[in-house]
Amino acid sequence: MKDQKLMTDTMPSPDHACALQALAITKRFGGVTAVNSVSFEVEEGAITGLIGPNGAGKTTLFDILAGDQASDSGEILLSGRSVTGDRADQRLALGLGRTFQIPRPFAAMTVVENVMLGRQHQAGEQIWSNIISPGRVARQERESHERAMALLDFLTLAPLADKPAAVLSGGQKKLLELGRILMAEPTVILLDEPAAGVNPALLEIIMERIHILNGQGITFFIIEHNMDLVARMCRNVIVMASGEIILEGPPQSVIQDPRVIDAYLGGGMP
Repeated sequence: MKDQKLMTDTMPSPDHACALQALAITKRFGGVTAVNSVSFEVEEGAITGLIGPNGAGKTTLFDILAGDQASDSGEILLSGRSVTGDRADQRLALGLGRTFQIPRPFAAMTVVENVMLGRQHQAGEQIWSNIISPGRVARQERESHERAMALLDFLTLAPLADKPAAVLSGGQKKLLELGRILMAEPTVILLDEPAAGVNPALLEIIMERIHILNGQGITFFIIEHNMDLVARMCRNVIVMASGEIILEGPPQSVIQDPRVIDAYLGGGMP
């Protein structure tokens, strides 16, 4: 980065396009303010990290960005377009996808069927299309299966394609969820703790695949407690504590900053 200065003000940079921007986002639950007037931007084509202690408001913020919860105030922009009033499916159609800290596959369905579910606007979803245009429905099914298999191959899950998703390990379920969201062809992906509960070998695969996808132009915004992942992958890191952004900057400077260390219980990073 040209400017290595740590910032708490996250105004858009004139040198880089902004993929995702939050403007004064606030969310309250009764008398508790989970997210307090949070503003930031995620640079297009970059991998940006979001860190902070448990209870900082990170997942609530992701829920708001993705459209799974509404904020009490503030605005969300996706590539300069306001999506504040859009539902989660509408934001996905515009290119904003997200994964969850705890993967949610359909356990009884096969791995490839789970991935195929991620494709948007399939003709077979409409009852009349199956009656009037069965050929079109069948063609889309074949195309979806081919794309899903290609993604599973990329994610090292192809040998498990016909197995029920229930047999997957925690790390494999993370890869499966990534594959499912990739079926929707997003331009921005929110990843909620991709390293949580993942063994080191699978974590390396996940990190490598994120790096490849980022090289293909997908922007990532990642909640993560694994500081090695953050330091290795993120260009910029945003730090939250008590519902507010307290710091932003390059990973190595942020991780070593006393304000960040003090934000974590026990005085150290997790």
